[in-house]
Amino acid sequence: MPDILTDLFQAYFDARKHKRSTVNALKFELNYEKELFRLYEEIVNRKYEIAPSICFISFEPIKREIFAGDFRDRIIHHLLFNYLNPFCERIFIGDSYSCRKGKGTSYGIKRVIHFVRSCSENYHRECHILKLDISGYFMSIDKEILFGKIAELLKKFEKEITFDQDLILWLAEKVIFNDPTKNCVIKGKRSDWVGLPKSKSLFFSGKDKGLPIGNLTSQLFANLYLNDFDHFVKCRLECQYYGRYVDDLVIIHRDKKFLAALPPVLGNYLQDKLLVRLHPKKVYLQHCRKGVTFLGRIILPYRTYLKNKTKGNIYRKMEEWLAVSKTGKVSEAEKNKTLSRYFSYVGMLESCNTYNLRRKFRKNYFTENLKKCHQLIN
Repeated sequence: MPDILTDLFQAYFDARKHKRSTVNALKFELNYEKELFRLYEEIVNRKYEIAPSICFISFEPIKREIFAGDFRDRIIHHLLFNYLNPFCERIFIGDSYSCRKGKGTSYGIKRVIHFVRSCSENYHRECHILKLDISGYFMSIDKEILFGKIAELLKKFEKEITFDQDLILWLAEKVIFNDPTKNCVIKGKRSDWVGLPKSKSLFFSGKDKGLPIGNLTSQLFANLYLNDFDHFVKCRLECQYYGRYVDDLVIIHRDKKFLAALPPVLGNYLQDKLLVRLHPKKVYLQHCRKGVTFLGRIILPYRTYLKNKTKGNIYRKMEEWLAVSKTGKVSEAEKNKTLSRYFSYVGMLESCNTYNLRRKFRKNYFTENLKKCHQLIN
């Protein structure tokens, strides 16, 4: 049986990627070997306790309540992810796109485009699109049901598991049933929460309900929670063209009546089996030629555009960079971060029909500071 200490070191190296400049990561790194041995002792002796989280509101790309775990807790999240994700990947459907290697938003958009073209035979046959959304998904997840699904996963693969199954199950229970709203450190102003629906806040989620947005484990567990539902849609309902990104669901079919009858069936399954419900105001059923909005893109016949809101977020970020860069008080780390963000935005624009927009974007924002930074890197 592999030593969990070795895996804990690997989890530490995974956790510090892109986070080495944070205060908590630097503090831990000063004496990381000693800290990891201490964390190891706490785990194997079942004395590990989760530290208070930092709670704040993120405004982009949409307004969300975020709980950032302490760095040593993030190591545990990566440890759990490294143990559980390989088995999760074996039972997930191919068209669950969120937070999975080789997938993500771009892949999800390409798949939906492929679904529409295949189902409509390249827009030569009738085809309709049903788009659904789960109401307050992360805050509605039932912890007892989720923990049961993890226990089932480990039992399913128990003959192949090489780690201490009981210990990992104990750690998963610790993480799942931890209430991050207790003793959390709130950053920001009280007014930041104004306008945030109660269904999107853990402070109103109820006992043993909800997962914190911001934890790596929450992303994995959110996918696992809906896995049986994915198989129900694909296999039992025989929806060949079905895709999901977290709580955004898309189904394409030639029969409009078939799609129109689906929301009550899917809603009953979600409510009875998983104690979550479809958002009543976010059920869209329309002809494929009218397009569909999915993951910040507007998918129309033979072309794809960025949503205006997405474009606005991109321009606002780059305008903020220009304003700061003109002061001359920009560190090399900030330049590198902005450069990375710039090319990420260019990639996003290139995935759509945005030739003129890309030219304008490069002209306005690929400034001398970014050019110099790019030359240094290359």
